Amino acid sequence: MRRFLLYAFGTFAGSGFAPIAPATAASFVVAVLWWAYAPVPLATQIALLVVVTALGVPAATALERRHGHDPKLVVCDEVAGMLVTFLAVPVVGFRACMAGFFWFRVFDILKPPPVRQLERLPRGWGIMADDLLAGVYAQVALRLTLHWTGW
Repeated sequence: MRRFLLYAFGTFAGSGFAPIAPATAASFVVAVLWWAYAPVPLATQIALLVVVTALGVPAATALERRHGHDPKLVVCDEVAGMLVTFLAVPVVGFRACMAGFFWFRVFDILKPPPVRQLERLPRGWGIMADDLLAGVYAQVALRLTLHWTGW
């Protein structure tokens, strides 16, 4: 049961097993879920982020031990990054959620400083921390996008 829960959480219910771009697949699922359940109360947003991060670090550590350094199947870090992207942002509508998805993927892929440097942190911390900071950058870009477009 422990192994099942580890993989279910670490792969975000199996989205980490997507044959192409598992991180993008997981990020897209989070964006669609966010759109489907918006608006999400701020207390719930914070609780989700804390739980995903608190469980993500040990899950990523355990899966890294089994599958090597920063395995692609670990996507709980993308979930945490997407939660940061949307945290306290008044996202309304599918376009706004897709903008958040777009910006998070841009910053997660490009890894502007110091995002890339955070990957050097030990074990699950390195896996999680870079996506959390990419989420901060994505949130700023999303807020600017929402402001400029009026979405």
